[in-house]
Amino acid sequence: MIMTIDEQRAQKNRSYKLLLVFAMVSMTMMFAGITSAFFVSKSREDWMKDFQMPTPFFISTVCILLVSVCFFFAKRSIKKDDQKSTTLFLLASLVLGIAFVFFQFQGFEVLVSQGNYFTGPQSNINSAFLYVVVITHLAHVAGGFISLLIIIYNHFKQKYNSSQFIGIELGAMYWHFLDFLWMYLFLFLYFFK
Repeated sequence: MIMTIDEQRAQKNRSYKLLLVFAMVSMTMMFAGITSAFFVSKSREDWMKDFQMPTPFFISTVCILLVSVCFFFAKRSIKKDDQKSTTLFLLASLVLGIAFVFFQFQGFEVLVSQGNYFTGPQSNINSAFLYVVVITHLAHVAGGFISLLIIIYNHFKQKYNSSQFIGIELGAMYWHFLDFLWMYLFLFLYFFK
């Protein structure tokens, strides 16, 4: 049986989504391992008991949640062939993603100013774990930026429309995953002291 072009495209899109889901599951497993190590290390005598989440991490959380909202509206707009709104929401996603990273580094500055060093003789295990968790997440966010820049480039090249928007859909899935992952990490670090 010969497949039509639309059937081939649908099959290809399902394959892309499945590959992304496999990647997200493997990333989830990695972060589960890191947070498990955090949990096990809590019994150490040198574990910091009075950790307070810096305010910039709260602000960055709002920023990354808004990225997901913008991606949702970008996908909705492209399904209506509203190129102008799609552009607006994709660019807003980029700006909010940059704000997320900016406030993550501001949070690190607050931690260091409080004497929580990540390396060196004045470092402690809590700071090292926090550093590993956040930097590992930021590495995944870097992947999100690469995909977002490719999506924006393809959008300006008019490659997306109401019948072909798999790039935006995959980008939205990935950024929703990054949101979920950051919320898990944020709540874990906030409540698990």
